[in-house]
Amino acid sequence: MSKILIASDHAGFDLKEKLKKFLEKKGIAAKDLGTYSRERCDYPLYAYELAKAISFKKARRGILICKSGVGTSIVANRVPGVRASLCHNLKIAKLTRQHNDSNVLVLGSGFVKPDLAKKMVIAWLNTKFLGGRHLRRVKLINRIDKLIRSGAK
Repeated sequence: MSKILIASDHAGFDLKEKLKKFLEKKGIAAKDLGTYSRERCDYPLYAYELAKAISFKKARRGILICKSGVGTSIVANRVPGVRASLCHNLKIAKLTRQHNDSNVLVLGSGFVKPDLAKKMVIAWLNTKFLGGRHLRRVKLINRIDKLIRSGAK
């Protein structure tokens, strides 16, 4: 597994720090893109940095964390090539890999406790994309990305 990116806002900071240590113990290199404290900050900045790195293929996958997970997933999904999935349970963490080939896992620290988050991260990292009929849909998403970038209507 190549490096995984991880970022959060202040509300996701504690969970991010726990997941970084967990990933390190599992032998998975996690590059932290911030925030680096509990000091109040603006989640769009961190979500965009991570999503941009995924879009430019500096890493294959990333994890974003904020209080609800909603804000960071909105930002990340505005960046071409990013398929960010907000997950609150183990089943959806697996399905989003199998069906959507998601490349960013989004967690809401107010809804996902650390033990569950750790299980979700491992499941998400280890679950393979099924392809088949799902590949057709991911290709449609990629076409939509290209249309938006080109300014087509």
